[in-house]
Amino acid sequence: MPQPIAKRPVRGATVNTESQRFKLPHTEADGDWLDACGAIDGAAPPLRTSVTVEQARTIISRNTSPDIGFDRSINPYRGCEHGCIYCFARPTHAFHDLSPGLDFESRLFAKPNAAALLRAELRKPGYTVAPIALGTNTDPYQPIESEWRITRSIIQVLAETRHPLTITTKSDRVVRDIDLLAPMAAEGLAGVALSITSLDPKIAATIEPRAPHPERRLKAVRALADAGVPVYVSIAPIIPAITDHELEHLVERAAEAGARACFFIPVRLPHEVAPLFRAWLDAHFPDRAARVMATIRALRGGKDNDPEFFSRMRGTGPWAELMRTRFLIATRKHGLARRSAPLRTDLFRPPAGPQGELF
Repeated sequence: MPQPIAKRPVRGATVNTESQRFKLPHTEADGDWLDACGAIDGAAPPLRTSVTVEQARTIISRNTSPDIGFDRSINPYRGCEHGCIYCFARPTHAFHDLSPGLDFESRLFAKPNAAALLRAELRKPGYTVAPIALGTNTDPYQPIESEWRITRSIIQVLAETRHPLTITTKSDRVVRDIDLLAPMAAEGLAGVALSITSLDPKIAATIEPRAPHPERRLKAVRALADAGVPVYVSIAPIIPAITDHELEHLVERAAEAGARACFFIPVRLPHEVAPLFRAWLDAHFPDRAARVMATIRALRGGKDNDPEFFSRMRGTGPWAELMRTRFLIATRKHGLARRSAPLRTDLFRPPAGPQGELF
């Protein structure tokens, strides 16, 4: 495993680990050089974010996973500046010969042709309608959306064609698109899930350093609810000995903000996420790192991660059962033990062809 690098302000990963699966070049920091650099120059400077344009060939990703409630999704961006240390999407950066560590949160890819590709796919004669999920891999409302507005362009196409969509995000930037989402929701075409992992600003800033403050996300829940958009709170992931004590309070605050329901997922550590998470624990929570990992292994059949369908989303064993019991009691108490409402698929109308768009 590579040496820990100097901590960067408002970044999540503490190492830029290589991928063992895709044989990225292995590099190790020179400890003597780091010591001298720190003594002379002080703390490491902020790591700047770069964005590379990706000319995608297709935009709708499909899956057949039996434990996921959608079969298609769109990811406007690769990588995510929010820097959530637990993000299960980090290993995807290895496909670009980039690290799932700091590269994932600082070297991003944007797909500005997403709306045009979507329009073309929806126009195909054999297309069948089902809700499209946004935010299933990386966040569609991460900071660069303010400039690139790719997510908004996608929603515009879906609104125009009356196509159902769901959104999952950690950002209150979603309220900027209420003008599109509210009319869609009125027709049963849209639902939004806000992910809130912790209400403690210090913990939130450590585990997801560039995501908006938890209170801003709760205000976004209220704004969406007031606009008539079905909104849910995702308590995901729950991290043992770090955020699990907040479960009941999170459910209570979600109900107060107007959420229709809640759901949760225990922390998952697939592939390169596990060593990144361990390094992060050692840097930020050395007093409980061993206890956190021991509980995670108890949840995951004695391993750092369980990739099996269904159990990967729920966990197994006494700790997982206790968490489910606590969650059920809390959601019943606050009236949030409900399933999400199905979205309509019968209103879809394909976009006009190239000739029709001329008139």
